[in-house]
Amino acid sequence: MPRAHRHRVVLPTLFAFAAGYVVAKSFRSMPVGNTDVPEPVKPVDLDRYLGGWYEIGRYENGFERGREGVTADYSMRPDGLIRVLNIGHRGTPTGPVRAAEGKARVVQGSRNAKFKVSFLGPLFLGDYWILDHDDEYQWSIVGEPTGRYLWILSRHPTVPQEVKNMLFERTARMGYDTSLIRLTLQPQ
Repeated sequence: MPRAHRHRVVLPTLFAFAAGYVVAKSFRSMPVGNTDVPEPVKPVDLDRYLGGWYEIGRYENGFERGREGVTADYSMRPDGLIRVLNIGHRGTPTGPVRAAEGKARVVQGSRNAKFKVSFLGPLFLGDYWILDHDDEYQWSIVGEPTGRYLWILSRHPTVPQEVKNMLFERTARMGYDTSLIRLTLQPQ
């Protein structure tokens, strides 16, 4: 095999293994906040779910560690997939920006409540389950089947304390350890 061709094959393979190792190592160190994740409770109207969301709280994870002012924006792509744009700020709600763009597809038969999401190409797919949402799509609770990831989202950067309490109660009723939720600071 010519040397130049070998590099085109070997380097991407090494990158894929290294990325897999980093993801696996980060995943193992995260606590499980729910050992029996429920199925999503309601169907999702994608047209109403798409758009901008503010992160109210989350289970801390390696890819968002230390991020504040976190937002997510979902929109339809021309190919029928969903564009996912996550933005977070390092250290403070107005700190340096870090953006990650990915794509998601709806899992067939999930009533639009489960997605497969990729930020690193087709080799690394993650689950995104819309476990619960209000009828007006003003808040949602998002998780995945391992119980290691959890997000509480709102259409507004902050929510009144009584709404936050209600969201934590709903999350706890689904079996999540709410003491693991890290509140996200948003700009005022």
